Amino acid sequence: MKTNFKITNGIVSAMLLVITSVCSQNPIVPNVGLNDPHIHIFNDTAYVYASHDKSIKNDKFIMEDWWVWSSPDLVNWTRRSVLKPEDTYIGKEFSRCWATDAAYRNGNYYFYFSEGNEQTGVVVGETPVGPWKDILGKPLLSSDLTPTHEYDMAIFEDNGEHYIIFGVWDYYIAKLNEDMISLAESPKKIIVKNPRGPYNPDGSNTKMPTDDKPFVHKYNGKYYLSWGCFYAMADNVYGPYDYKDTVIKEESFAEGLDAPTWPNGFLQGRHGSFFEWHNQWYYIYCDISQTGNRYFRDSFISYVHYKDNGEMATIRVDGIGVGNYDANASIEAEDYFKAAGIKKVENTLGGFSIQTTKNTSYVVYPNVKGLKAKTIIELEVLASEASTIELRDTHAEGKLLSTLEIPKNNIYTFQKQQFTVSGLEDKTSLCFVFKTDASLSLNRFKFKN
Repeated sequence: MKTNFKITNGIVSAMLLVITSVCSQNPIVPNVGLNDPHIHIFNDTAYVYASHDKSIKNDKFIMEDWWVWSSPDLVNWTRRSVLKPEDTYIGKEFSRCWATDAAYRNGNYYFYFSEGNEQTGVVVGETPVGPWKDILGKPLLSSDLTPTHEYDMAIFEDNGEHYIIFGVWDYYIAKLNEDMISLAESPKKIIVKNPRGPYNPDGSNTKMPTDDKPFVHKYNGKYYLSWGCFYAMADNVYGPYDYKDTVIKEESFAEGLDAPTWPNGFLQGRHGSFFEWHNQWYYIYCDISQTGNRYFRDSFISYVHYKDNGEMATIRVDGIGVGNYDANASIEAEDYFKAAGIKKVENTLGGFSIQTTKNTSYVVYPNVKGLKAKTIIELEVLASEASTIELRDTHAEGKLLSTLEIPKNNIYTFQKQQFTVSGLEDKTSLCFVFKTDASLSLNRFKFKN
């Protein structure tokens, strides 16, 4: 990916981005100011509930409405609805339409929104995209509710109960009533042990220990409280949480994506959310590397992989994104779009691989581009017994493209196995179907001419 910038008084002008890679998909919707993204999967469709920076000419945060976009594949996105402040209790034009989140319960969808950095409101609709109605006619979280500011909320569902988490520097959590527009309890302060943040890299800044935009998700029985790319873990949703790490590090960035960045560095401003779909985890977050303007942000998506100890591995920040693959480069097996009967495992090479857990397992890699004239597929594979992999088009029952006979591996480390393939379209969705009773692991694969 190549970026061309012309900076005048800190503002990027003219054309913002030149994409040279046919596979580029980050930002997910370039150059429109879609930011503060939260993705939810409703009816097997991804919906991003987001804020909206008005213009590349912004020299401060000017955000005049809230957005809902949807995608069937995390690659192709369509704007579905716009929530205007005039249609909420705010009742007039407003330029501080800050972060949002959404939830579903009992046949209705709930779209929560920040009134600047002061209060939180909520509207209700019968579909994930509205139309929306402000039933309360007032804030759900008023500015005098807690010692923090009642904005930048997240909604978390756990065992049928929903919680709202909000605040800056200090975070608060409260269970929602079944109506989703009232609190079932007084908000409780969340304790974070040894926190870090973009303004607190060494733990000494007790006034600004974390950041705004908290988010909570759950994986393998553990609760994860995140603020941007920083996160902490707990055994209980109320905490206490132990600070762990950041998911973005210096080594995360593909060439050209590490700058420009925020005044406090690349860890600042990574507002977003973690979500699961088709047995794969993702992180969607703000980025300004393509606009050069912190007041006109894009949204990127990266794969998330969990270590055996529950901590999240460092993510990759690149232009390819997710659900999208370049046949001219190695493809990591764990970066699939859809899978069944497999699990991700840490391997001795320092990364991750996938391993079969059932007799018939499969993984899908859609939108593999650049396959024209490719005649060889090379796998890094480990099989405890001789096994078969069927390479199929699109899904597990799709057209058979090739049968890959994997020999038994007697040295217990990944070995490269090459197979001839033919008749591939330049852009193909590939499905690997594993036919084996034994343990089979795939680390990565690539194509050759």
